[in-house]
Amino acid sequence: MGVRKFRSVEDMPGAPSARPLDPENLRLAFGLMTLGRLVPLVYQPGVWKFRSPDAFLEWRDARVLALSRQQVKKEP
Repeated sequence: MGVRKFRSVEDMPGAPSARPLDPENLRLAFGLMTLGRLVPLVYQPGVWKFRSPDAFLEWRDARVLALSRQQVKKEP
């Protein structure tokens, strides 16, 4: 994929629009919320041991998803 240069922002193509009511939109929204830290992450004290870095990443992703689901349930 080559690099494209634009003289101004107006010359750049817009982002592709998402289909309405697509389940993928919800996954993207949760990803953006965690990226922007709109969902506060609560850290529990202590030492956590994992067998591998992949095990840690799976645990972290599951925990972030669970916390974001809790946050959505709290909002009216």
